[in-house]
Amino acid sequence: MIRPEEVYRIGRLGKAHGVKGEVSFQFEDDIFDRMDADYLVLDMDGILVPFFMEEYRFRSDSLALVKFCDVNSQERASELTGCDVFFPRALVEEDDEQLSLASLVGFDIVEADNNKKVGVIAAIDDSTANVLFELEDGRLLPASDNLITEINTKERTIKMEIPKGLLEL
Repeated sequence: MIRPEEVYRIGRLGKAHGVKGEVSFQFEDDIFDRMDADYLVLDMDGILVPFFMEEYRFRSDSLALVKFCDVNSQERASELTGCDVFFPRALVEEDDEQLSLASLVGFDIVEADNNKKVGVIAAIDDSTANVLFELEDGRLLPASDNLITEINTKERTIKMEIPKGLLEL
């Protein structure tokens, strides 16, 4: 059984496309292409289920058409509409160079100078040029390479040099 902490969300499935079982996939992270993954994990009524991909093709920089194995009709593809799509963290952690911002959701932020836990990343705000970590308590921290001193994928922690007073804003 796949546990929620073993995956992270990368997008959502849309409508069926055509009659041969393809489905549109609106993605926020193209890690499935960069890592050459064989499968994606779909949330099927609260249960995380792996679906092996037969093929996919890009329609834009955030939309792909995916053909899953054993999904061979428009009716079957329609059953997948609205499913959240996840990617296995273990595949990303094998290659730290392929880490994506979305894979950092759930990581603890720790102050580099005293190892004090600041909070847990709940979301990534990349709507502006300055990417922010949104913590579970609502605070925002800049996701700047200049502030990050270490990312430990095994312990799921990010050590940061946080400027004085930033946490009080």
